[in-house]
Amino acid sequence: MLTFESLPVELISDILGETDIQSLIVVSGLSRRLREIISDPALNPWRRPILRRLHLGEYGTDFANLSLRMIVPKYNWIQIMSKAHPEFLLFEATAPNLNEHEWDECFRRRFLPSWVYWKKSSSWRTAFYKTEISLCMVSFSVLGFRVLYRIWHRTHSPCTADEAWTRYLTLNRNGTASQVECTSRNFNPVAMFNELKHQNNLLQFETAIRVVVQFADVRVLAFGVRNTPKTSFSVNDNAWLLLHPPKVRLPNEIEEVPTEEPDMIEDEVEDPTVPDPTAPGRLRYPTPALGHRKYPMYTPGGLDRRWINEFELEHSHVKWVGNMMLVAQLVGPHTMEPWSRSPQLQDSDLVVGPGRNQYASLCWEDLSAIAPWLDEQISKKLEGVGLGH
Repeated sequence: MLTFESLPVELISDILGETDIQSLIVVSGLSRRLREIISDPALNPWRRPILRRLHLGEYGTDFANLSLRMIVPKYNWIQIMSKAHPEFLLFEATAPNLNEHEWDECFRRRFLPSWVYWKKSSSWRTAFYKTEISLCMVSFSVLGFRVLYRIWHRTHSPCTADEAWTRYLTLNRNGTASQVECTSRNFNPVAMFNELKHQNNLLQFETAIRVVVQFADVRVLAFGVRNTPKTSFSVNDNAWLLLHPPKVRLPNEIEEVPTEEPDMIEDEVEDPTVPDPTAPGRLRYPTPALGHRKYPMYTPGGLDRRWINEFELEHSHVKWVGNMMLVAQLVGPHTMEPWSRSPQLQDSDLVVGPGRNQYASLCWEDLSAIAPWLDEQISKKLEGVGLGH
């Protein structure tokens, strides 16, 4: 007589992957064979239920205490630490027992490369997490707060004590790029870009703002101007290249085919729409958020709007002109909430409203991570504003 346990282990694991976390916990106690299948890192039936919870953002007590169960393969915690909300990881979840290499993996998957600066001489676990918390919010350096807590604190208060200066990047129209810094207390990217527009005699044109890519705690915004130039002198080729990775097809060039549910996407599977093996592969470090999971390729679903109005303007010879400014905006609990009746997820809606006024530093190594194809195109990297924009 054919029974459930007599099926091949791969099929049993696939069936169990369609259940929820609580059901997996119950099934693991039914027999030794089922427990071995559920705890096998190669089969890992936990992957899909965990990704579903991460996608919904509704965690629960059973999810918070997963690290106490030996039947959950450790790799799942790398996924959780890379994608879960900071509040959950800091104040609800029981910290997993990971080794230094695994904490290193968690850090690099979640945070921008330049944020390694905050590790200093501490361990990767301490760099990711916190050492202690005080309600009086005294000096970060004294209490040893680390990156995840810094992010949570910055998105819930206007405090800039831990990062007095914020860095940002500009792609200049002459092919150079600049890394500039401004006091965090006075950091206003809209005002700063208006000054750049004034310097380039473009103040009369509307500012176009695009989300280049979004991660668990931060998204990279690009400020630029689109216009029909009278000469090629004002055209910014690198600005166009940043938003148009080489050999990556635009949305209307991608055939409409049935896709998997967002929370079922395998992290290891390469995007099937890549037209050429030499095209840039999917970004791994840091790992993009669900709405940008295929970056630098196009991610369906409505959040990847790098090419908005691209085809309407294609035949009118509209180009990116003048300088383009890149900033890193912290993503808090209210950042994605609509605040007005204006079109969402574009231009001023990205920087105006609650939860959109906190920024972190964006440095050269971050640009190399999100747009490595620009490294050879930038003629010179300047520290400070520089000359000859």
